[in-house]
Amino acid sequence: MDSVLIETSPQPELLFDTVRIEADIAALAQSYAGRDDAFRAALAQLLKAETAKSREFAQAMLLKDRHGRRCAERLCNIQDDVIRLLFNAATRYLYRTPTPSEAERMSVVATGGYGRGLLAPQSDIDLLFLLPYKQTAWGEQVAEAILYCLWDMGLKVGHATRSIDETIRQSRGDMTIRTAILETRFVTGDKALYDDLVTRFDKSVVQGTAAEFVAAKLAEREERHRRGGQSRYLVEPNVKDGKGGLRDLHTLFWMAKYVYRVRDTDELVARGVFDAQEYRTFRRCEDFLWSVRCNIHFYSGRPEERLSFDMQREIAQRLGYTSHPGMQDVERFMKHYFLVAKEVGNLTAILCAKLEEQQAKPAPVLSRMMARLRPGARRHRLRENPDFIVDNNRINLASPDVFKRDPINLIRIFRLAQKNNLAFHPDAMRAATRSLNLINEKMRENAEANKLFVEILTSNDAEIVLRRMNETGVLGHFIRAFGKIVSMMQFNMYHHYTVDEHLIRCIGILQEIERGGNDEFVVASDLMRKIRPEHRTLLYVTVFLHDIAKGRPEDHSIAGAKVARRLCPRLGFNAADTELIAWLIQEHLTMSTVAQSRDLSDRKTIENFAAVVQSLEQLKLLTILTTADIRGVGPGVWNGWKAQLLRTLYYETEPVLTGGFSEVNRAQRIAASQAEFRANFTEWPENEINTYISRQYPAYWLKVDLPRKIRHARFVRSSENSGHKLAVNVGFDEARGVTELTLLAPDHPWLLSIIAGACASAGANIVDAQIYTTTDGLALDTIAISREYDRDEDEARRATRIGEMIEQVLEGKLRLPEVMAKRTGRPRVRAFTVEPEVIINNQWSDRYTVIEVSGLDRPGLLYQLTTAISKLNLNIASAHVATFGERARDVFYVTDLLGAQITAPTRQAAIKRALVHLLANGEGAAQPAA
Repeated sequence: MDSVLIETSPQPELLFDTVRIEADIAALAQSYAGRDDAFRAALAQLLKAETAKSREFAQAMLLKDRHGRRCAERLCNIQDDVIRLLFNAATRYLYRTPTPSEAERMSVVATGGYGRGLLAPQSDIDLLFLLPYKQTAWGEQVAEAILYCLWDMGLKVGHATRSIDETIRQSRGDMTIRTAILETRFVTGDKALYDDLVTRFDKSVVQGTAAEFVAAKLAEREERHRRGGQSRYLVEPNVKDGKGGLRDLHTLFWMAKYVYRVRDTDELVARGVFDAQEYRTFRRCEDFLWSVRCNIHFYSGRPEERLSFDMQREIAQRLGYTSHPGMQDVERFMKHYFLVAKEVGNLTAILCAKLEEQQAKPAPVLSRMMARLRPGARRHRLRENPDFIVDNNRINLASPDVFKRDPINLIRIFRLAQKNNLAFHPDAMRAATRSLNLINEKMRENAEANKLFVEILTSNDAEIVLRRMNETGVLGHFIRAFGKIVSMMQFNMYHHYTVDEHLIRCIGILQEIERGGNDEFVVASDLMRKIRPEHRTLLYVTVFLHDIAKGRPEDHSIAGAKVARRLCPRLGFNAADTELIAWLIQEHLTMSTVAQSRDLSDRKTIENFAAVVQSLEQLKLLTILTTADIRGVGPGVWNGWKAQLLRTLYYETEPVLTGGFSEVNRAQRIAASQAEFRANFTEWPENEINTYISRQYPAYWLKVDLPRKIRHARFVRSSENSGHKLAVNVGFDEARGVTELTLLAPDHPWLLSIIAGACASAGANIVDAQIYTTTDGLALDTIAISREYDRDEDEARRATRIGEMIEQVLEGKLRLPEVMAKRTGRPRVRAFTVEPEVIINNQWSDRYTVIEVSGLDRPGLLYQLTTAISKLNLNIASAHVATFGERARDVFYVTDLLGAQITAPTRQAAIKRALVHLLANGEGAAQPAA
């Protein structure tokens, strides 16, 4: 593992030479004597130039030693020197008082993050100008002189001027101010004044209020996590405020400092809160996070806290990570990041346990994860197993050697907690983490241990329990293949979570599917009741293992099947069930790919898919697995359209597998869909509904979900009543975060290309498209484009402009080639590379040649592809457009100009060469002749 932590060594001298700079300031004061404004301006310019040089030196040292905390200390020391020089200049040259009164005293104090003695390159500076009494003219002048110079230097400064009495009073009533004062640090001025504040703050504010402060900080932390997304495994984490980030470490230290009255983290070891190893973990986590944060600030040149895709690779390289087989440098870096975030969570749990022992914190906050707490005695032995006790509705160890005496207890504790609805005591989880060396090959092969694990996987609250097993390290040690993907991220924009988090979330979704009652999973829930009872456990294991081989050089579906063949006999499966699990893992992407990128009304598509699936039972299991997998990718990925496509594919394939017999045949499903439409859309008279239904082809009724059918009907009627042969409607899909443009226009072979070009010329990026034609020759197309604005009103105005442009192009008022030539599209983030791929296949359809293109998404790509295909003298019969994060996958069903498939190898090669060239080089590249 590449390391970013260098052992502490003597800090080299910085370029910030205060003795020389003081002499320069004295010379400036003499030169500008009597011209205070000019002196202040020259002073600010001098210090700005010196600070810039010192910051460049600090960045160079960070790139050399990769020690983040040391960099933050260097930057803080530079800032301290600047403020001391400004204070001296203000009190010596601008507002000198030879015989200062008692009121003319000031202490300049660092607060907040700056008060901790650590400063990120682009962070704000928080200052408190502390006075003995109320503000005086002298104090106001000195504070203003310092602030104006800092502002003129381009620094962001948060400040307050208060007396000690006022500071104490406000600290009592405002938890934010109280936290800021907790972290104060003397910088310059009157030290006795600052000491007086610290003494009074301890006595008048802190004493007796530990429980109140801890509860407030934990509530604040929960709210911050809620706003940012609860998981610490989001693939674009916020280094400062995200779960497992620096703010969590700060919160941890605030609570410890407040309760134990310590000034530095190393004092927590002496107090018995952390042991030496845990303290080293604290410092290692802190240093790593500071390394990441300082590099982000230096690289971006702004106070950016989100580790976004466009800078992850740069930060990885700055920190010295290299690529390994199956994992890029950036993926190894991000895995390290998530492991650190996990450690931060563990440290927080340890501190909370200690605080609870001291009753500085109410126990229910710790047990929030397990809401259904069992009534009963506060502390008693667990009836089922005397090795464990119930301590305030949480499972704990009856004695310290419970795991050593019987290593199976490392699995048993999780199953007992699950069966009895018990939360986990932090001390027990801490002991489990320290006992991971007991999980050896003998224990992994133990029949009881494996039986307990399968019970955990298939019982209530499996997602919660598996996550706790993962956090302690037990899960990764017991299932070693899982241990390899712990905290592993995939460097793409499609997956929202790390691989281990995705698998655990998928188990939770599978349980939701099994419970039923959620309209998102109607088909999957129905199939869950129809699979063979003995396949239920098999399905849970499959979901848990389906991405287990990510990060290996081999295709993860094939490698995952091999892992399953080795692991499943250990879990108690016979040879037939093991092979079925392996098959499901190997094919777990097939159904999603076919549903989203093939023409489901083409008989050959269904026959080919049925040949892969082989049996109705396997089709049911694959449908449920696919549903859980897509839904577990992240928010907004699963939607009604994808659910409808999977439903259609299932019911189209079912009769092929059953020899023509189907529980719900195609004609019945079309009739049922039309009946559902009639029942829910009662706004029109019956004859008008009958006419409208007859205008849509059968495929429309099978592929489109009910809400869209109703919206389409209203839109078509409204457009025709207004006399518009061409109309565009704007809508929003909040779940997916996209804007939808629905277009009604006379059908035309180049229509899709024209729509795509109009969107591209307006700077809109198409992420998917649903294309239908009515029986009377109208196109009813829905184009989903990426949102640009957060507010719906702003996005609606933008979408309306795009719609107007589409109308003008189709009406001939705008010439698309001219508009595209003038377009200056915003450059896309180039963080990702996707190898262009073009597949030309005549076996996927009897009537059409299918062209599948895959490459890096960019604005205008669909327009470029459709234009190129048309210029290659091909007719596009249907298109299936999808985007998976940064990867575009578009499938076109085409014929030559005579309506025949493209069979000549030389022509296929020419088409492939032209499209690969376009994907790799963009629209400006000259294309090879076809």
